[in-house]
Amino acid sequence: MQNSQVNRQVWAFLLYFCLGVVVCESFHYSVPEENKSGSLVANVLKDLKVDGKELSARRARLVSESHKQYFQLDPHSGNVLLQHRIDREALCGQKDPCVLLSEIVLENPLQVHRIEVEIEDVNDNSPQFSKKEFLFEIPEQTPLNTRFPLEVAKDADRGENAVQNYTLSPNDHFGLDVQSHSDGSKNAELVLQKQLDREEETCLSLILSAVDGGTLRRTGTAKIIIDVLDNNDNAPQFPQSLYKVKLMENSQASALVAKVEATDRDFGSYGDITYSFGQVPENVLTSFMLNKHTGELTVAGTIDYEADRNYAINIKATDGGGLSAYCKVIVEVEDRNDNAPDVTLTSLTSPLPEDSSPDTVVALFRVTDRDSGDNGRTACTIEANLPFVLKAAVNNYYQLVTQQPLDRERVSEYNITITATDRGSPRLTSARIINVQISDINDNAPAFEKSTYEMQLSENNIPGLLLGLVQAKDLDTEQNAKVTYSLLPGKVSEQPVSSYVSINSETGNLYAIRSLDYEQIKDFQVTVRAVDSGSSPLSSEVMVRVVVMDENDNAPFILYPLQNGTSPSNDLIPRGAEAGYLVTKVVAVDRDSGQNSWLSYELLKATEPGLFSVGVQNGEVKTMRPINKRDSLKQKLIIGVRDNGHPSQSTSATLSILLVDGFSDPYMKIVDIPKDEVEQEEDRTLTMYLVICLAVISFIFLVSVLVFIAIKIQKRRKFIESSALNFPVGPNFSENCGEADAGSLSRAYNYEVCFTGGSLNSEFRFLRPLFPVFSVEPAQSQGVQRISPGSQEVSSHTAEGQLMSQARGAVSEDSAARSGGPGCAGNQAITANANIGQNDWLSYQ
Repeated sequence: MQNSQVNRQVWAFLLYFCLGVVVCESFHYSVPEENKSGSLVANVLKDLKVDGKELSARRARLVSESHKQYFQLDPHSGNVLLQHRIDREALCGQKDPCVLLSEIVLENPLQVHRIEVEIEDVNDNSPQFSKKEFLFEIPEQTPLNTRFPLEVAKDADRGENAVQNYTLSPNDHFGLDVQSHSDGSKNAELVLQKQLDREEETCLSLILSAVDGGTLRRTGTAKIIIDVLDNNDNAPQFPQSLYKVKLMENSQASALVAKVEATDRDFGSYGDITYSFGQVPENVLTSFMLNKHTGELTVAGTIDYEADRNYAINIKATDGGGLSAYCKVIVEVEDRNDNAPDVTLTSLTSPLPEDSSPDTVVALFRVTDRDSGDNGRTACTIEANLPFVLKAAVNNYYQLVTQQPLDRERVSEYNITITATDRGSPRLTSARIINVQISDINDNAPAFEKSTYEMQLSENNIPGLLLGLVQAKDLDTEQNAKVTYSLLPGKVSEQPVSSYVSINSETGNLYAIRSLDYEQIKDFQVTVRAVDSGSSPLSSEVMVRVVVMDENDNAPFILYPLQNGTSPSNDLIPRGAEAGYLVTKVVAVDRDSGQNSWLSYELLKATEPGLFSVGVQNGEVKTMRPINKRDSLKQKLIIGVRDNGHPSQSTSATLSILLVDGFSDPYMKIVDIPKDEVEQEEDRTLTMYLVICLAVISFIFLVSVLVFIAIKIQKRRKFIESSALNFPVGPNFSENCGEADAGSLSRAYNYEVCFTGGSLNSEFRFLRPLFPVFSVEPAQSQGVQRISPGSQEVSSHTAEGQLMSQARGAVSEDSAARSGGPGCAGNQAITANANIGQNDWLSYQ
């Protein structure tokens, strides 16, 4: 009946796998060993999420995966009961953990649930020594602190229930040193603490106890008998107390494992050494053989890595006098590894955008190894210094993900070598190379070669002249790297920058659109923008400074004396002037800069060539010798002013100098001039004044008629608001308007002039102010000033005529009093008011 039930369970289990409808769910329980039969292990109703009726209706049953059924299921209550008493040590030995696997099968629908029952260890075994009594023969002259290894007690229990400590019965000569190892095991050694004396004690008896760590501690004991031998001065010695060797599993018989060799300085029988196993377990005796004469340890049986991964072998060396030495040989069995890992690529993303965020999955692959244990456990690595990292997933799957930002401009592709290595010895390795292309995005703005540019241009350039090249480079590729150039809006002298320069949008060449004048613009700045053609365009800007280089295109300009087309100014020199007398100073400027504005003066022409000299650097006119009576009354000098440019430019100034017997400021003394010369000068002056007055009157009449006609026309066309700006005017009117716009106001200067009884009207003179007044007018008014020099001259001559009329009246009145003699006491003081503009000085003679 029981066999029939087992057969039904087996067929049901096979049917369950064939139909493919199994839903596996694992439940984990634990039960202590040595429990009585019928003890409750667990109730599965809650885990199965069913009640007792459903459990019974679905014909629940428990199927064990082992050959023996240790548990049974109550289908009505859901209790899993212990069917047989379980001895953990007999069932699993030293295996940890000890787990029994079973399955609960439910029908309608078919479900299979996996049950894992862990058998918990209880302290039911006491430590045991292989023998009840151990004999040690120790010479009486054995040095202190000599160690004697003791046999390890065996305890079938695991963990805390295994052997945890050793104790030794109290005595005067020996102590016990307990040592712990990394695997949790412990061993004890006898340590000689007091010298032995055979004459006092020939034999010692000690009790060695091994204690486990269970709740109810168990103890195992063995008797140690120490036979004290007579004097043997030297004991054998090993060069090292511990030997570690590695042995490949399935090594052939008689293969050499290790060779131990001890030495003894004694002679004769005391120096003969024999080797033997110390206290070793049974598996060592069946697997290895020790040559007692040579100390060679060889393979005697089958070395199985799965059965025993290492061996601890105690070897004893004994001389003829009974002295012994001990060493330990640790043999580590190595698993044979004959299968390399295999890398299978599941998915790959290539090309990969360079703006991919961290943890972006690039590739998914799986690593498998048909070996087992360490030989079947694998590890995957990639090269260092890559912006990728491997992440382990479930079931030996790995993900290759991005770890750092990608930069296609630095690295455009990666050949990534995936190396899979198992943990066998020797380790086997396999590699798989994957290629990942990096696709470009527009993440680099155009970069100019310089932070700022400076270009030089000579003034008076030809329009369309190439200034220079600005160039920006983009590290991106294709459309993202195509750069176009443009000028940013700006102002140069209140005008748009585009009216001065232009740029080729493709090459970055800058061109000058107009001819530039250094005296108006010395330099200016433009901003160039470079934009790429990406989907999200990026741009950068650079400042370009255009420096206008000066050329010598301006001639020197005479500030003093003014060369305004009227009668030249006259300078007075006393006839008593000595050599080096400062007559006047020519002042000139040049609108150019640098050496183009360095001026030099020279005397081009003079009435008396040897009388005057001109300072080359300062323009000072001085006498070169004393003035004598033979020198002409009127001296005319032409002074040239030249700049230092290439080619140089020059201009000239005309000076009129009168030689007088003497004068004082502000009153001049009498000058005796020949009567014929005075009359001729007076006639010429009066004629000129009459012509000027007639021209001025005619001009004013003509202007008045034109203004009247213009006003009538404007009123007729109803353009009253613009009439004041557009009607034509004459020269005088333009002159006045230009001066008003320029902000120049007329200034009144008062001059007091003294005449003697015999002075004529030609001696009437306006004295110059001490400092000339110059007007700095804006560029708009310059055109007006250039147009109206004639009108300015006419108005000045009109004022001159009026003043001369007053002067003649004063002279005629003064002629009656000529008998009063020379001097200013008998003279009449005439005060003349003249309106003189800021831009002119008038002198009359």
